[in-house]
Amino acid sequence: MVDTDRLLKLQVDFGEFQRQIISGIAETFTPEEMVGKSLPFIVNLEYRKFKGEESQGMLMAAGVDGKVVLLEPSGEVPEGAEVV
Repeated sequence: MVDTDRLLKLQVDFGEFQRQIISGIAETFTPEEMVGKSLPFIVNLEYRKFKGEESQGMLMAAGVDGKVVLLEPSGEVPEGAEVV
């Protein structure tokens, strides 16, 4: 966790590389709930700092009725697969 109630620090494996992603999902998900999930990320962004931590991409999710909903694939997807 990062020093705030809303931000979660994720270490994400994209197959050929890894990135640290800071995401505002901590009010909805615990770090343990995120382990092993296959989720879409945007990684061709400039790095940004949140509360002193560098974020090297962005988690893609949906906002439904004020809650975060994760976008999970319906089948097997290898690490680093392109979102099209």
